[in-house]
Amino acid sequence: MSREDEMRFPVRIAIIDDHDVVHAGIQAWCLDAEPAIEVVGAFCTPDDYFAAYPDARGDVDVVLLDLQIEGNRPDFDTLKRLADGDQHVIVYSHIHTDEVILQCLELGAITYLVKSEGKRHLIDAIHSAHASTPHVGPRMGKAMLNDSTVGRIKLSEREKQVLVAWFQTESKDLVAKRLFIAPTTVRTHLQRARAKYAGVGRPAPTKSALLARAIEDGILSLNDL
Repeated sequence: MSREDEMRFPVRIAIIDDHDVVHAGIQAWCLDAEPAIEVVGAFCTPDDYFAAYPDARGDVDVVLLDLQIEGNRPDFDTLKRLADGDQHVIVYSHIHTDEVILQCLELGAITYLVKSEGKRHLIDAIHSAHASTPHVGPRMGKAMLNDSTVGRIKLSEREKQVLVAWFQTESKDLVAKRLFIAPTTVRTHLQRARAKYAGVGRPAPTKSALLARAIEDGILSLNDL
């Protein structure tokens, strides 16, 4: 199925949050979303989610993850498990410290939203996560700016590998075969790289723009192409 065909169907999301009011609120917000968003599962704990979807992904396009279930410490292990399973994860939390936001991005979150940022940011973030385009909410953008010097960003080694392979090939499918990962994982890494650049005021919406940013930052040179 092509990306165009995928976007004709509702975005299927699952919620992991220990408050029923959050489940109900997100479901209400999604009712009139366009393109359509369907809540296919609402779970109070990560264990409940993994019981329903043992392979971590199942039939879910995007997972909204509350980072702090029942007042415990931030659950970075669940985030990593979901991200390692090629799941598109939006961390949706009341925690707003730079350190936690940046760590979530390093572990593989597509986007980090603070719950106070409201409906429009959440709906846009869900659509962006599904379409592999960056969405940078206000608090995530501030954390990324605070972590950067003169607009430089910190890409993970895997993100750099995916970027270089993409610039050297003709398609994301070829990148996936070269790196022995799923095409959806390639899209996820490219989306995160674009989000990081957008977050520091250096947007790279096209492949050529992203190549220019990578050359500027010394990730590769023209001789590598």
